Amino acid sequence: MNGTQRISVLFVATLFLSGCGGASDDAAEEQLADTAAMFTPGAADASGTWNMRSVPESGGDTTSTIYQFQVSNGSWTLLFPNREPIAASAVADGDSIILDAGPFESVRRAGTMVTTHSVVRIMGDQMTGTTVARYQTSGADSVLRLSTQGTRAQ
Repeated sequence: MNGTQRISVLFVATLFLSGCGGASDDAAEEQLADTAAMFTPGAADASGTWNMRSVPESGGDTTSTIYQFQVSNGSWTLLFPNREPIAASAVADGDSIILDAGPFESVRRAGTMVTTHSVVRIMGDQMTGTTVARYQTSGADSVLRLSTQGTRAQ
């Protein structure tokens, strides 16, 4: 059952229970909001600053890219050391958060523009997933796949 189906089932159950128990409309709406929040994908739990590390999944280059995600009021910002902040778009899909950023100048390849597409999951204070970097170049190395991990900053 996907997230939308779960919320729909909970909505119907909440309406049924509120009708049987004599709960007021306000109480039923509050209960529904609380129940829906429990099943909102990781994006609801993402607020704060995340210390991130992405490493290529294959090849000889195993250098980590270190950065932060700053999440506030549903807005995601990518922060690299000594760089201007980069806005990222975020969409929740099931238990995943899909993040897209760019184009911006690559940290890994100076002077080359890149766009990134990440799919991450949050479990408590851990964020894990994958990132695909697409470089604006005509060469064979135009795509890099990275393993992405992070922890919520304390």
